Amino acid sequence: QVQLVESGGGLVQPGGSLRLSCAASGFTFSSYAMSWYRQTPGKERELIASITRAGGSTNYADSVKGRFTISRTNAKSTVYLQMNSLKHEDTAVYYCYADSRWVGYWGQGTQVTVSS
Repeated sequence: QVQLVESGGGLVQPGGSLRLSCAASGFTFSSYAMSWYRQTPGKERELIASITRAGGSTNYADSVKGRFTISRTNAKSTVYLQMNSLKHEDTAVYYCYADSRWVGYWGQGTQVTVSS
């Protein structure tokens, strides 16, 4: 059974930091590129960060570049998103996504709220 379980979301003040985790099971994690998306009500899901299967290459949306860092530990089947210098506009539900080119899996999402 494929599972992607995000954790680490919560309420944080502007300028603060959070680290999201996404633990995978039920598939060969190292064979999948991993991404983080986010979504706010009424908007499409937005790709914000991605990392290749071995972790050698990463890409970021302009909106988070320089503030967020995606990483992965294949031995633990986990992908992370370190979020620094958080802003009000980072408030969203954050989802991880596993992509093998032929099939993709979504996590259930974790809420991040940036508010003073």
